[in-house]
Amino acid sequence: MSREAAARSVVSFVPATIANVGPGFDVLGLALDGAGDQVCARISDSRSGGQVTIASIEGCGGRLPLEAEENTAGIAAIHTLRRAGLDTRVELEITKGLPIGSGLGGSAASAVAAAFAVNLLVGSPLRKEELIEPCIEAEAAVAGRHADNVAPALLGGLILVRSTDPLDLVRVPLPGGLRVVVVTPAHELNTRDAREALPGSVPLATMVRQSAQLAALVSACYSGDLELLSESLVDPVVTPVRLELVPGGREAVDAAQGAGALGASLSGSGPSVFAICHSSAVAQKVAGCMQAAFLNAGLESKVLISSADNPGARRVR
Repeated sequence: MSREAAARSVVSFVPATIANVGPGFDVLGLALDGAGDQVCARISDSRSGGQVTIASIEGCGGRLPLEAEENTAGIAAIHTLRRAGLDTRVELEITKGLPIGSGLGGSAASAVAAAFAVNLLVGSPLRKEELIEPCIEAEAAVAGRHADNVAPALLGGLILVRSTDPLDLVRVPLPGGLRVVVVTPAHELNTRDAREALPGSVPLATMVRQSAQLAALVSACYSGDLELLSESLVDPVVTPVRLELVPGGREAVDAAQGAGALGASLSGSGPSVFAICHSSAVAQKVAGCMQAAFLNAGLESKVLISSADNPGARRVR
């Protein structure tokens, strides 16, 4: 190959993400801290199998396919090499730190980790932003063609996706000091099932309200207006429908707001629920109240408390 790898292997880490932030269905995503997926990519000397092979997947209980063409990490790796115009053979090892069907961008994290690691492995022929398209291709195979998970997973921070074709992204600043609470109940919700629950049409008045909420949310982020941020985290279209699919979901959102959160909503398609808080002390209180709401619905849950502005994909070895 024209650009030799600096090493025989690269290990990358990619964080969990919140998609559909408030009213930002399919267009607004946020990177989290403290949980994510890891991929090791290495040059393969084997001549058997395809250009990309998956040697192992840990942390999924054998539920994800080892066939590269059926796995988001494998698909992203294949498209990364294709976009770079290379015929290098690569082997992947995937370590899942995010549960399947949790609403934390697990499929996107694996895809981004693979694309990022493979690009580094072959000498970084692609710019970071050029890795988003291969990851969108991977997401399309399992969850639809959108970038509100893969973009923040790769780039970090809060990302607005204006368009996927052509790709057009806007980085949105975040007010300082915000904390994000994510509570994940022991209830799996498939992304495709969550999409099928959405209404086929939306009344004009509702669409106008949704657009106004999204515009207000972005404005609040730029201005640092926490009161406006709190008022604009409401989604009148998607969240009400999907919360019905999550036992205790509505109660967890209400509990978060009652405990002092600026706002709360579903993370991605669920079942995880997130809340944005103005301090660590409030975040701890909100987390406890949200967990209690899920417990009242018969579900144990796990808590992640994160800062709001975090990096995306990075090399760890």
